[in-house]
Amino acid sequence: MALTKKGSRLITVDSVVYRWRVRGRPTYAQALGDRPLTLAVEQAGCKGGVLLVDLPQDHPSNWIGGPPVPLRPSMVATIIRKALSEGWRPGKLATAFRTTAPDVPQEPSTR
Repeated sequence: MALTKKGSRLITVDSVVYRWRVRGRPTYAQALGDRPLTLAVEQAGCKGGVLLVDLPQDHPSNWIGGPPVPLRPSMVATIIRKALSEGWRPGKLATAFRTTAPDVPQEPSTR
């Protein structure tokens, strides 16, 4: 499984480039405020395993109006390091590696 380039962002963590993205449009359940929000990460330019991370926050485009919490690159870097320590091997073909987000400081947006 490969991430689409459209809507994804690149991040460099410990000299390795990764591509990450959150689904642009929420699923119906996410639009109603259901959690978790899922983040997908893969090593850029490599056909390896994808990391799927469950985040304890609302999708930014939910219909209920829950407070949007921005997903900052520093949070994504922390998540990638945690997954690598848990055994995710991004360069090795495998099924998706699932994990939950570590405790990262999250601030509501001031929009």
